[in-house]
Amino acid sequence: MGTTADARRRIEWARQHMTLLGEIADRFEAAAPFGDMTIGVSLHLEPKTAVLIAALQRGGASVVATGNLGTTQEDVAAVLRAEGTEVIGSYETDLDRHLVNVKAVAAHNPNLLLDNGGDLAFLAVENGAVVQGGTEETTSGAFRLREDLAGRVDFPVIVINDSPLKAIVENKHAVGQSVLESFLRMTNLMPQGKRFVVVGYGWCGRGIAHYARSLGAGVTIVEIDEIKALEAAMDGFPVDDLPGAAADASVLITATGRTGVVGQEVLDVLPDRSILANAGHFDTEIDIDALNYRSSDVAPLDAGIDAYQMGDGRTVYLLNGGRMFNLGGRAPKGNSIESMDLGFSLQALSLERLASASATLETGPQPVPDDINRTLAAAMVRAINRS
Repeated sequence: MGTTADARRRIEWARQHMTLLGEIADRFEAAAPFGDMTIGVSLHLEPKTAVLIAALQRGGASVVATGNLGTTQEDVAAVLRAEGTEVIGSYETDLDRHLVNVKAVAAHNPNLLLDNGGDLAFLAVENGAVVQGGTEETTSGAFRLREDLAGRVDFPVIVINDSPLKAIVENKHAVGQSVLESFLRMTNLMPQGKRFVVVGYGWCGRGIAHYARSLGAGVTIVEIDEIKALEAAMDGFPVDDLPGAAADASVLITATGRTGVVGQEVLDVLPDRSILANAGHFDTEIDIDALNYRSSDVAPLDAGIDAYQMGDGRTVYLLNGGRMFNLGGRAPKGNSIESMDLGFSLQALSLERLASASATLETGPQPVPDDINRTLAAAMVRAINRS
């Protein structure tokens, strides 16, 4: 962990390049849309998140926050505490501990929720909490809201992941960039000559596939949705079923938002010295229990790389313990600052809408209001033209 001085420098670097959110924060300070409100946050605690939290606080909010599994940067959390945010927990890799932290956030009875994976919303529904509204950042959280909690969410939840802006800028381009950057940084390997298998051809999978191919990797797509599979084929990628693709994989990356995508059938056919990684929100896309069951020994090799010796003599490498690996390893960066400037501006304006006009919104999960999308799309084009 770095020092708080290191963290302040990283936060300031992010702040200088998050111009959209900076303009919103200036307006928030004058208008105080969150006066006397508490916002409960469950989100990756890293420099860009610190800029978002500061913007909400300038709008009058009290913020109580916890991180996600394996992504909290403790020096950043220390800075947040010093600047008035109640931060619960620290760097956590244990799901039970993480859920205890989320429950502690919920115990503050927040008026608004800023959720990343649906944990806060799930607790609010289960406990019958009175919540004015919330936002959800991820595909995985949207699945939980629309499937596990279908018909049970009695407050409006704006799903940031439904925004076409997030899909294009953050999910496709930023995740594609950060996943390949993280692969190169963590492994110190070249992508050329390797067969990348990308499981899932949603917006994140598209980005990963295109960025991997642009760096010289061969890429095969696995996608169970027939229309997305056709799109992958039209984009020039071979499309295969998972066992068939896995048998030829140098690197297999999951990006589906679903549980148990890589199980025993896949683990049995992975080539020797292949690399497994997950870019989805939850650490359940790769069945770690099945991997442990199939292996005779596990040895850490480097920051975020573990070697699993399989019973038949093969070695399979796992990045970041099956958690989001673009926020893992040494000096993790996550998505680009400018992409998160847009994504967190969507968060800020959606929370403002919930604070001021939640009664005009339907209950349950819903897309970002169109006027917010269009306002920020125009602002992002101006920002790109200035850069």
